[in-house]
Amino acid sequence: MACGFLVLDKPAGMTSRRAVDHVKRLVRPDKTGHAGTLDPLATGVLVVAVGRATRLMACVQAGPKTYRATFLLGRRSETDDTEIPAEVIEAAPDLAESEIAIALEEFVGEIQQVPPAYSAVKVAGRRAYQLARSGQDVELTARTVRIDSIRILGWSTPKLDVEIVCGSGTYIRSIGRDLGNRLGCGAVMSGLVRTRVGPFLLDGATPVESLDPETVSGRMVSSLVAVADLPRQIATPDQLAEIFHGRRVAWSEATPEDGARVVLVDSENQLASVGEYVADTAQFAPRHVFLDDSSLPEK
Repeated sequence: MACGFLVLDKPAGMTSRRAVDHVKRLVRPDKTGHAGTLDPLATGVLVVAVGRATRLMACVQAGPKTYRATFLLGRRSETDDTEIPAEVIEAAPDLAESEIAIALEEFVGEIQQVPPAYSAVKVAGRRAYQLARSGQDVELTARTVRIDSIRILGWSTPKLDVEIVCGSGTYIRSIGRDLGNRLGCGAVMSGLVRTRVGPFLLDGATPVESLDPETVSGRMVSSLVAVADLPRQIATPDQLAEIFHGRRVAWSEATPEDGARVVLVDSENQLASVGEYVADTAQFAPRHVFLDDSSLPEK
């Protein structure tokens, strides 16, 4: 059974679903899951988990994401990007880069953000984009998102290039839209590249089209990468047998806080289990086990 991650470089024009379905056909019957949908306009990192690695998708989703985005000022569209032709509402203002930087500071931190009307957010059981495309008015409520940083990469009116580091659930299109409203001129997103999802980087990502039955196993990244920042202990053969059956084992490494997530690996540094540290008994309590019968020591 395959277990690990495929770090894809999704091309423009391809839906995330199509990219994931391509992987599904290659790894069947192993199950798959992915971290963070990319719009068809966007390119870059799309992380697909295979087999037991799907149990770690919450860990991957919780990691920071980095984007390079291009916004066109002085424009507006129903989709908040150039998926449909954007209306030029006025000439982009002749702003100094420092003025834009000051405005962008308002979007850093935990902020309230309204998703785009053309998004996958559900409204009364239907996707918002389905309602919007059928001509219905879509009103979405604001939700809290985390923006770690926004850095200007280039500004030459009307084009603004930025790098954004943010948490899960953030819509980059909404940042452009709201910045345009803040500056009083409107803005749409014309390009987006995701360069990082947690520990997975665009450098070394695999183009979707290059994956085939002969190359897929060689491009698989170890499940351990998703939890590489957690405290780790090498399990003995007896401990591997215990956690395989869901039982706790002694934790002898540096003592984390009670309830902290910790990891057990085998002697070959392969992920065996992700669990919690139980302070009262100084034990590892398994929550997700990545072993199978072939991983256990022979009796």
